[in-house]
Amino acid sequence: MKGIEFILLAIGAVAGAFLRYKMVSSPIILGVLPVNVLVVNVIGSFILGVFSIVSVFWNLDTKYSILVAVGFCGSLTTMSSFALETSNLIDNRLYYTASINILANVVLSLGFLIGGRTLTSILVLRGGL
Repeated sequence: MKGIEFILLAIGAVAGAFLRYKMVSSPIILGVLPVNVLVVNVIGSFILGVFSIVSVFWNLDTKYSILVAVGFCGSLTTMSSFALETSNLIDNRLYYTASINILANVVLSLGFLIGGRTLTSILVLRGGL
């Protein structure tokens, strides 16, 4: 890894981690379902979906992928917190809620990634980007 790539990775990672920290610092509970981690995973997936199209359309250098995809989105989204929250739900015998948490994180994150790619593709084809 070159020096500039390391710096871009660090900048993206710090920005993503800071935003995630701010977004999850005040827990939002919907019933017994924690939604903060779901929100950051969905937002990060959408951003990654948009970026995956923009980077190809604008023929961006791979160092921008290090900044946005690996650094920012990698630090914003969180598989470990999702796993911990799900495990806590299972420990508390909230199996239905744990199932909803798993489905919501996986399906919505994938859906928003695909949605971000689709929306950006449409905008690119219409000349909006």
